[in-house]
Amino acid sequence: MKAAISRRGVLLAGAAALVAGGALPAATARRKPNIVVLYADDLGYGDLSCYGATALRTPNLDRLAARGTRFENAHSPSATCTPSRYALLTGDYAWRASGTQILPGDAPALIRPGRFTLPTMLKRAGYATGLVGKWHLGLGDGSVDWNGEIAPGPLDIGFDYGFFMPATLDRVPTVLIENRHVVNLDPADPIAVNYHTKIGDEPTGAENPDQLKFGGDPEHSDTIVNGIGRIGWMTGGRAARWHDEELSDVLLAKATAFIEQHRADPFFLYFAVNEPHVPRAPHPRFVGKSGMGPRGDAILQLDWTVGALIATLARLGITDDTLIVFSSDNGPILFDGYADHAVALAGAHRPAGPYRSGKYAIYEGGTRVPMITCWPGQVRAGHVSRAIVDHVDLVASLAALVGQALPRDGAVDSFDMLAPLLGHSDRGRDHVVEDTKLMVTTGATVASDGERILAIRVGDWKLIRGSVAPHEFHGNAIGTSPRDQLYNLAEDPGERDDLAAKLPDRARALAAWLDKIERDGRSRP
Repeated sequence: MKAAISRRGVLLAGAAALVAGGALPAATARRKPNIVVLYADDLGYGDLSCYGATALRTPNLDRLAARGTRFENAHSPSATCTPSRYALLTGDYAWRASGTQILPGDAPALIRPGRFTLPTMLKRAGYATGLVGKWHLGLGDGSVDWNGEIAPGPLDIGFDYGFFMPATLDRVPTVLIENRHVVNLDPADPIAVNYHTKIGDEPTGAENPDQLKFGGDPEHSDTIVNGIGRIGWMTGGRAARWHDEELSDVLLAKATAFIEQHRADPFFLYFAVNEPHVPRAPHPRFVGKSGMGPRGDAILQLDWTVGALIATLARLGITDDTLIVFSSDNGPILFDGYADHAVALAGAHRPAGPYRSGKYAIYEGGTRVPMITCWPGQVRAGHVSRAIVDHVDLVASLAALVGQALPRDGAVDSFDMLAPLLGHSDRGRDHVVEDTKLMVTTGATVASDGERILAIRVGDWKLIRGSVAPHEFHGNAIGTSPRDQLYNLAEDPGERDDLAAKLPDRARALAAWLDKIERDGRSRP
């Protein structure tokens, strides 16, 4: 007990010094906290009961918020998944790099070996680094051999261990990769993947709708795996294919094993869970429990998973030594390609809370996401923060926490937000840039191809740069307009009253600021 108290005391002193000076004191260099980033997929601001949901109850996340700080003005870097994950891991806005749209499952690696990243920085600080869950940042150099060694990938940008899905639940190949190899692959049944032309003779959703658990739109009607049509075609790898209903438990077991293996030393776990991304096929123990269909059931499964992970930390006696950051890669979507009745069963539930639209949108619903930090004794408990923070800030903030300097040419958009993340200050960013871009492939065609749309938030003011089609995707309004839009979010959180014509000087000033950030190639001083 004395040792535990002593360690806690050292950590508390270190956290106080961090907030005051932004650097980790040498005396605490051997006492760095474990770090767990829990990244949900398509979870909205209004999807948790601690954020006001009444149709859904999320007790484990509610308890996490009660023990830590809950953010009302946290943002994902983008309104779609790949760009947000890219920004979180690199500290650079994804729109600065080409190719950072929603990727097909066979895309080459976006983050190249040698790049400065969050796991690279933490590894230098003495951390064991692990990835479990969704990757969706590309693999290989453009022609992946799924039957051999797969590289480059997570292990080439700072992760010591990886157990991950190559892309998304709805994209082939529907297999898991451990480090550099497909798990449970039978060499006699090699995998082939194609996103341009149908290969093999396996049933597809388009041709065999009678074999589906639930229907899908044309984009989600290629090769059927586990009774679900996917995007893209694959053959082989039958023994390696996942079962959707069991996948969350499989990933949780791997996350738990990583924590157990590294509990004696500082570890960083990036646990990118699946829920509530489509296809929503939760474990039978959650089916029907929400009263809102598969999407609601998937959110309950997410909450349970978070609770199970927290219980593991408690069982191992490392709760007080672990910083948890929970958030989502973008805003919510109800219909996203599958006929799972999410729209009909939502009722009065508002997945984006008071904000407009959701996933794919440049409106606040696309990037304003739930975010919770918890570290007993270090993060302010029961606090609700209005500080503007963004996931792109995790690199600089965690670098400050563990005493690592940032290279001049790395994490160019990441700001040290350690004090607000610990709940010790409500002064966050003075500005943040939001973005969205659609590039959704369907076989040999592009279902939706939009230009990059940027917006800048400065305090309560938001300017959306003028853009063109598409105006809507999967039921969510994108926020496109041929001219710049200006909103006062304090008075108009739903972004319905465009003030650009009434306040042209303010609109021009914000537009100029956004232009400068884009032109300078960085926003971090």
